[in-house]
Amino acid sequence: MTPTRRPDASASGSPASIPSHTAWYAAVVLMLCYTLSFVDRQILSLLVPFIKADLKINDTLVGLLQGFSFALFYAVMGLPLGRWADSANRRNLISVCIAFWSVFTAGCALARSYTTLFLARMGVGIGEAGLNPASFSILSDLFPKERLGAALSVFYIGQLLGSGLALVVGGTAVQAVTRQPEITLPILGTIASWRLTFLILGLPGLLFALLVYTVKEPIRKNLARTAAGVTKLSMADTFTEIGSRWQSVVGISIGFVFQAACNYGFTAWVPTYFLRAHGWNIGQTGRALGFLILTFGCLGLYVGGWLSERWSKRGIVDAPLLVAFPCAIGILLFLVPAMLMPSAVWSLALIGPGLFFLVLPMGTAGAALQLIFPNQMRAQVGALYLFILNLGGLTLGPLMPGVFADYLFKDPKMIGAGISITMAVAGALMLVVISLTRRPYRKHYQQMNPAA
Repeated sequence: MTPTRRPDASASGSPASIPSHTAWYAAVVLMLCYTLSFVDRQILSLLVPFIKADLKINDTLVGLLQGFSFALFYAVMGLPLGRWADSANRRNLISVCIAFWSVFTAGCALARSYTTLFLARMGVGIGEAGLNPASFSILSDLFPKERLGAALSVFYIGQLLGSGLALVVGGTAVQAVTRQPEITLPILGTIASWRLTFLILGLPGLLFALLVYTVKEPIRKNLARTAAGVTKLSMADTFTEIGSRWQSVVGISIGFVFQAACNYGFTAWVPTYFLRAHGWNIGQTGRALGFLILTFGCLGLYVGGWLSERWSKRGIVDAPLLVAFPCAIGILLFLVPAMLMPSAVWSLALIGPGLFFLVLPMGTAGAALQLIFPNQMRAQVGALYLFILNLGGLTLGPLMPGVFADYLFKDPKMIGAGISITMAVAGALMLVVISLTRRPYRKHYQQMNPAA
C-alpha cells in the first residue's frame, strides 16, 4: 500500500483567491437545490392520513416509508457517488442526480400499492444521495477553512427552507387538492387526489438540474500526494487515510446520528401530532410549523455557522464540534417537553426555541470532517458520514415514534409521547459521544493543519 502525505500547500491555490461573490453564489445555488430535495422528501409527512387510508397501513409502516425506504439507498448510493465526485465533474453529477430524484418524486403519484410507493421513495433516495457529498467538496474548494462552517450552514438552510415551504405551501396545497377524494388527469386518468401533490413537486425539479450549470466547477485544492508524487488516490490509499482518523469519523458520524434522529423524527411526525393531539387541519399545521422552521430554524443555522467561525478565529480547532453542545441541551430543555404539552399554544411556544437549538450544528458537523481530510477524498468522507448519519438517523428518527405509538402506548394519539422519548434518548447520547470525540478530533486537525 502506497502511503500518502499531507497536501502540499505551495502546490495548490488558496481558496481566498476565489472571488467572494463567486463562492457565495455557488453556495446559494446549492442551497436552493437542497431546498428542492427537502420539499420532495418532506411533503410525505403531510399526506400521512391519506396514504394510511388509501393503502391501509399502520404508523410503523408509515415510519418505514418516510425513513427506511429513502434512507437505505440514500445512504448506500452516497458511497459510490462520493467517489465519483472526488474524481469527476461534481457539477455534472449534481445535475444528473436532481433530474433522477425529480422523476422518481413524480413517479410516487403512480404508485398503486405500498410496495411500489416504497420503491419510488427508494428512487428518490438514490438521486438525492449525490447532492451533499459533491456539494461538500465544491464548497471546500471555494471557501477558506475558517469560513467553511458558515458556508455549509448556508447550504443547510436549504433543508429548513425545504421543510418550511413543504409545510407552509404544501400544507395549503394539500388541503386544497384533497377536498375531493379523486381527480381526473389527462393520460393518467382518475387517481386519488393526494397523488397529484407528487406530480406538482416532481416535474419542476428538472429546471433545477439546469440551474446547476450556472455554477462553475472549481479547481481542486489541497491535494494529497502519494510517495510517488501522484495526486490520484487508490481505494487502498483512501482507506488508509480514513483508518488513520477513524476515531473522528466514527465519533462525529455516530454523534450526529442522534441529532439527525431528532431532526427527522420531528419533521416526520410533528405534523401528525398536531392533527391527532390537537385536532388541527393540514393547512393550520403546515402554516404554523412552516413559520417556526423558516424563522427559528434559519436563525439557528446562521448562529451555528457564526459561532463556529468565531470560535475558529480564536484558535479553537474543534469549534465545529462545540456547536453540538448547546444543540443537545436545547433538545432536552425544549423539544422533549413540547410534545407533552396539554395545549397547542404551549407546544408551539417550546418548538420555536427548540428548533433554534436543534439545527445549530447541521452545517458545522459536515465542515468538521472536511477540515481533517485531503481534497481527493472529501466527497467520499462526506458520503461515509452521510451513510452512517442517514442509515441511523433517517431510519430511527421516523421509525421509533411510530413504534412507540403502535406497540408501547397502543394509542395513535400518543404519538407525541413517542416523539419525546425518541428525542430524550437521542439528545443525551449525542452529548456523550461528541464529548468523547473532541480529543481525537483535535489531534487529527493538527495533523492536517500543522500551522494551526
